[in-house]
Amino acid sequence: MEHPKLKSHHLVTAEKILSHPTSHNIEWHDAAALIVEIGSITEEANGRYTVTIGDETQIFDRPRGKDLDVQQIVDLRKMLIATGITLESLHEEK
Repeated sequence: MEHPKLKSHHLVTAEKILSHPTSHNIEWHDAAALIVEIGSITEEANGRYTVTIGDETQIFDRPRGKDLDVQQIVDLRKMLIATGITLESLHEEK
């Protein structure tokens, strides 16, 4: 699947999400900015967020702190990979 060339800040965030072992310092606002760049994010009245990337849609709770928790990172990683965004595809664009 074709995906847009990411700006450097979004590229760094995508690399953190896709990397193993899982990074523990991915800030929610960075992830949300990446999602807006490649998909959509909508805040619901209950404080949850509907995230759509490609054909994948999931509901996320805003993290209690500024950073995503490990499960949120894993879920975003699965969504990125399902839409063809991988570490390899990101490095092909450089």
